[in-house]
Amino acid sequence: MTQVENTTARALLRRLAVEQSERRLPSLTAAIVRDGDLAWFGGRGQVDGAAPAAGTQYRLGSITKSLVATVVMRLRDEGVVGLLDPVGRHVPGTPFDEVTIAQLLSHSGGLTAEPPTEWWERTPGPPAAELFAKLTPGELKHRPGRMLHYSNLGYALLGELVARHRGTSWYEAVRREVLEPLGMTRTTPRPIAPHATGYAVHPWADVLLEEPEHDHGAMGAAGQLWSSAADLARWAAFLAGDAEGVLSPETLAEMREPLSVSDGDAWTDGFGLGLQLARHDGRRLCGHGGSMPGFLAGVWSDPASRTGVLFLANATSGVRYTLLTDLLAILDEHEPRLPEEWRPATHSPGLLALTGLWHWGPVPFHLRVLPDGNLSLTAVANSGRGSRFVPQADGTWLGLDGYYTGETLRVEADHLNLNTFILTREPYQQGTPIPGGAGEWQA
Repeated sequence: MTQVENTTARALLRRLAVEQSERRLPSLTAAIVRDGDLAWFGGRGQVDGAAPAAGTQYRLGSITKSLVATVVMRLRDEGVVGLLDPVGRHVPGTPFDEVTIAQLLSHSGGLTAEPPTEWWERTPGPPAAELFAKLTPGELKHRPGRMLHYSNLGYALLGELVARHRGTSWYEAVRREVLEPLGMTRTTPRPIAPHATGYAVHPWADVLLEEPEHDHGAMGAAGQLWSSAADLARWAAFLAGDAEGVLSPETLAEMREPLSVSDGDAWTDGFGLGLQLARHDGRRLCGHGGSMPGFLAGVWSDPASRTGVLFLANATSGVRYTLLTDLLAILDEHEPRLPEEWRPATHSPGLLALTGLWHWGPVPFHLRVLPDGNLSLTAVANSGRGSRFVPQADGTWLGLDGYYTGETLRVEADHLNLNTFILTREPYQQGTPIPGGAGEWQA
């Protein structure tokens, strides 16, 4: 599916038009991605006297961070760095040598939000050596790992890490390893025409003030890049699962796992490895927001439905971030995705013999074979621990998610051994190696 229907397109455009008009935005673009393709694009307002197009550049702001993080994950997959490595092993000499790469990626390293310079987003930025020379232990605001504390400074460190290991600038590494493979030809560190000019809109009058634009030096890895709706749609498709040539599906899934959250037990908003995460109306969304003086941007992708949504605006403030989820809701209302057709699968008799009812002590579980040949273990009452398991070369099964992630399931003659937990066909079945023994049930 590459295009939405006319009635859907009209409803999406109306929501975009309301946002541009009511929020007084000089221009605004948005797009929907489905199954890897641009399914809808809309633009309102004007850029150089004409409606913005899908190729018109806007500032991405902090969406830049996700692109830098992708190169860091490539370095991890190559064995060059480890996520638990202290950053001082790779970028020594700052007061934060003990903060890990994973903590920097997930904004849980405790570093200050902003660098100890002038307002970095509106001024030219210093090179890495000059910036890092200004740092003091006072820029560490929280114990590393304690909480989510968003840090632009942390991504200056990650950008320098990329530059040192690749022997080039962080941008050149991003361009070669992410932008080119994804076909993002309109994503650049400085604007290239056609591009929008960044504006502040007066709070009490309909007049504009042009915002400055600079090269931010070492801080560029936190928000330097410019891009277009067409390019950002390719990024949204990547986040939704089209990662071939850039990252393995397993690494992309790892980036989407929540590591730090901003709202405690509720967990509706947080961060993975370089990706902002959210839960909304049953969706698990990944992406990032972005803001720089004169610009706002946002992108969300839903890997479960292979759907993405994005916007770009040339205003310092004004866009309601509900715009993205509103556009997704309109898409769901007008064109709900059909479930995949059920089709029978072929599995070996030995695999089918494993299925059915098993018991961990008195707790019953269902063991099912999934269409891909993996196993799914779920509690009958949906109140126990469960996981999916993938077969290993040695005949064991490896847990993929839930409590048993990374744990080993072994199939024995009359029982299952799940990391010392014994599952039997009958509750506390006699004759099986249940720790503590299994006596008779009392009548």
